[in-house]
Amino acid sequence: MSRLTLSLTALVALAGNLRAAEPPKVEIVAHRGASFDAPENTVASMKLAWEQKADVGELDVFLSRDGKIVVIHDPTTRRTTGVDGKVAEMTLAELRKLDAGKWKNEKFAGERIPTLEEILATVPPGKRLFIEVKCGPEIVPELDRVLKASRLKPEQTVVISFSADVVAAVKKARPDLPAYWVVSLVGKRTARELIDKAKQIGADGLDLSANPAVLDKAFAEQVKSAGLRLYVWTVNDVALARKMIEAGVEGITTDRPGWLREQLAP
Repeated sequence: MSRLTLSLTALVALAGNLRAAEPPKVEIVAHRGASFDAPENTVASMKLAWEQKADVGELDVFLSRDGKIVVIHDPTTRRTTGVDGKVAEMTLAELRKLDAGKWKNEKFAGERIPTLEEILATVPPGKRLFIEVKCGPEIVPELDRVLKASRLKPEQTVVISFSADVVAAVKKARPDLPAYWVVSLVGKRTARELIDKAKQIGADGLDLSANPAVLDKAFAEQVKSAGLRLYVWTVNDVALARKMIEAGVEGITTDRPGWLREQLAP
């Protein structure tokens, strides 16, 4: 065998080893949009998330008094608008009068509490949206209407919720919509327990708090072997993100999508 052949063989082997050493691919989910840099749950925040190359955007929704789906995390408007009001007791027109950007930075003054339709319109081809339902199953008929009227495919709009009842209601009304059950890994929550409940309500995946004391490789493998997708929230620490990737999660929710992707780059 010639020296050239040996050299080529060595290079091929080295390239294979480098590929093997690459970290597994993981989706970056923008928590309430790029909420570290822009006011959470606004059109500005979500557009910035796409600019920062997030794979998935995440937002929170409630129903207004007149039955419209609005994008906001808290049941009241006080924290993000400075005006104290209950979302469920206000009409869309009343909610739209509030400034949801100024609290973050003056340059975002004038940002409004958006409707779900407005955020859906920002989603680029090939990207997805996690829609966290913060109220109850009463939102499902309007959610169904809004999603059917959008240009997005069902697989691009994933419904997530801490409420098992909401997940079950979504899957009953729209079996074609992916739905993940959101769970905080506090206390002694076993993978088997979560899998059994997820199967009972028809969930397609679990979206868990990033707790490395509970979520390790064995835990992740058990969840994925059961046919469930596995995501974690909300990670703004590189070391923790790497632990979650090593455990085998498929996606990481973060307030800083662009920054975290850069930090995790090989």
